[in-house]
Amino acid sequence: MKRKSQLAVLIAALLPASVLASTIEGVVLNNKGKVVTNATIEVEGSDLKVTTDENGKFVITELKNGLKELHVVAPGYAHLHRDITITNDDNQSVTFNLKRSPIEVIDIEATPIHMSAMESASPVSVLSGEQLRRQQAATLGDSLEKLSGVNTNFHGKVASTPIIRGLSGPRVLITQNGLDVSDVSRVGPDHSVASEASTAQQIEVLRGPATLFYGSGAIGGVVNVVDNRVPTDSTTRGEWNAEHNSVDNQKVVSFNATTGTDSFAFYADAFWREADDYEVPVAAAIDSDGEGHSGDYKVENSNEESDGFTVGASYLIDNGFIGLAVEQFNRQYGIPGHTHGEEGEEEHNDEEESVFADLEQTKVQLLGEYNLDNKWLNKVNLRADHTDYEHAEIEGGAVGTTFKNETNELRIDLLHNQFSEWNGGISFHYKQSDVEAQGEEAFTPPSKTESFAVALMEERHFGDFLVQLGGRIERVTIKAGDVLLPNIDAHAHDEVEETDEHDHDHEESAETIRVFDVEHEFTPISLSAGVVWDFTPNYNLGLSVSRSERAPSASELLSFGPHIGTGTYEVGALFDLDEDGHLGLSDQAIDLETANNVDLTLRKTQGDVGFILNAFYNQVDNYYYQIDTGLYAQSGHDHGDEEGADEHDHSSELPVYLFKTGDVILHGFEAQIAWQLTDEFKVDLFSDYVRARLKDGGDLPRTPPLRFGSELSYQTDKLSAHIHVTRYQKQDRTAPQETATDGYTLVDASISYDLSVLNQDMSVYLRGTNLTDTEARVHSSFVKDIAPRPGRSFVLGIRGYF
Repeated sequence: MKRKSQLAVLIAALLPASVLASTIEGVVLNNKGKVVTNATIEVEGSDLKVTTDENGKFVITELKNGLKELHVVAPGYAHLHRDITITNDDNQSVTFNLKRSPIEVIDIEATPIHMSAMESASPVSVLSGEQLRRQQAATLGDSLEKLSGVNTNFHGKVASTPIIRGLSGPRVLITQNGLDVSDVSRVGPDHSVASEASTAQQIEVLRGPATLFYGSGAIGGVVNVVDNRVPTDSTTRGEWNAEHNSVDNQKVVSFNATTGTDSFAFYADAFWREADDYEVPVAAAIDSDGEGHSGDYKVENSNEESDGFTVGASYLIDNGFIGLAVEQFNRQYGIPGHTHGEEGEEEHNDEEESVFADLEQTKVQLLGEYNLDNKWLNKVNLRADHTDYEHAEIEGGAVGTTFKNETNELRIDLLHNQFSEWNGGISFHYKQSDVEAQGEEAFTPPSKTESFAVALMEERHFGDFLVQLGGRIERVTIKAGDVLLPNIDAHAHDEVEETDEHDHDHEESAETIRVFDVEHEFTPISLSAGVVWDFTPNYNLGLSVSRSERAPSASELLSFGPHIGTGTYEVGALFDLDEDGHLGLSDQAIDLETANNVDLTLRKTQGDVGFILNAFYNQVDNYYYQIDTGLYAQSGHDHGDEEGADEHDHSSELPVYLFKTGDVILHGFEAQIAWQLTDEFKVDLFSDYVRARLKDGGDLPRTPPLRFGSELSYQTDKLSAHIHVTRYQKQDRTAPQETATDGYTLVDASISYDLSVLNQDMSVYLRGTNLTDTEARVHSSFVKDIAPRPGRSFVLGIRGYF
């Protein structure tokens, strides 16, 4: 026997590991004992993944020795984790029982550790499937605003970026498949996000600091748009859609498709959208005298036309894939409020004076995964892209200002084999962005931002505890070789009227311009620790603590010029007012912004009732924000210079806003409750709130108000119907020079019916928004007074699947 045992050991040492690999076979059932089809069973820390057949059965082969953590996922059910110990020639048979979850649980795609709404220490949300199609809009912020903790900075339906817990702009990173979307939407609210929801597979939102995964630009959160542009398999499938919206005569057509062979996969998508100026309810527009119009009204210059396409291909191998995709994205859209017609004109829609943006972006993405049979590493993830972005603001048929952004980005994740039951890996991340603005509204000089980072992320289960740890160190360099310091005539209006009219010669006072080079280097360091405790069946408690640092953006440092999109003359933190009220170089140190964030989450994960209750506290030191100096400067558009104009006409002037730093505190909550009344009926309740204030007193501007709402859903195999009611409370916690915004209630509804025509699965749907035709102004919008939300609208559409 001893000799046979020694022989077996010798044979085991000589044979490859795959020969000795073991097998797990089993079945997945629900809590009523019925089989669950299309459930996914994953082996954590590896690329092994299988799905159940029509009988709920599955088989996993080629498992090596050791403790394996299996992760079971199925739509409509809570996720299940099960540890199984594998030994040589050990073929095991298991049964997994899944329990219902009324809150959909979907994994985040672009993070090296496991994250979902019900299981991670950090709060996340995912919009996918029918919910994504039901809520998708022309802009990203408007598509996501029904998610708890997410608002929109609504810019007249043509542009919007997400606001996460009161933070937006350079603090919220928008990515495409984990890589920066690389537009200029973080510079101004009137700049559209160059990403399309109609062809997306899912949209992920990480609330709170996500700097470990994406870098210091994600100090407030991340929105990641996921699509299948670089396909990971060759299964033939696709989707097409066509719809019409009554409020702006919007027409949308889109499709995406994947196919291929055993070794090659191919992908293509395209979309086209066209819309007129949108309608708003009675008394929606406010004149400069504060009086509202009567009768129906359209928001002028809110039309758009967009189109784009993507083609991609992958080479599929047994151990992974490598693929390339090319996208062309085009968009022309008006900019509400950005017109330069003569003040007092009755008509504001003069085509020669209306300003519109002409946006073009070409993006090339290279994505790959390779699974290693290595002692230390089991997987390498590669993400790289090149983005060439440009948009021109066109006025009177001529280009006024052009914005450009050329970005190269590379990210490599090295995931290690399970080590003492720890899963995770190390990430290397490089990004270079050249941003340039030229023209009369080029308020930021050309600059180059370069960053290199190394991050480590790990997680491990300790019985009922899941521990997640991470750290990231980054090197950020900002260079600008043509920084301007004009000697502008910045003045208070009451001072101007007391001076001689010859002292108000703007052209003469602006002749002196200083030009100099700027180079700043920063080393942001971020640390995070989190734990999830399954303290009793069906419940868990999550705690996440992080310290994240952010380097200021080029626009926050170097701006010096008119920004018509915000209606201000922006001056960066590199400059300051001297004792005489003149703008010059600042003698204050340029420091990192530091966020100290705590998240506490209580969840009920299973049963007919589920909930996620989250409270957060975020203290941000050295926070970059704008203050109103009380001064005014020329916008560059001389409305008042025409013959006969009043010498004290200030229509061509903008208030001067200066970037300063201070300590701020943001705290609040998010709540989501779902109750599965029957197999067909479900009720969802939600609420969120953020209080954003300066530590020494005062409120931050454009902070979203308290809101709460509910949704009643009816779902069968063929029919789906939803009624959604959201209440926005009055926001009267305002910054200086900011006005309060009245509360309002929005009522939306939708219904869809699935049918099969010529063996084609299709869905016909009708969606109504703002059914009560309520006047609704978005407090976080820079143009809330001239561009409220659309009035009552109906969308009729048809969608097909293959």
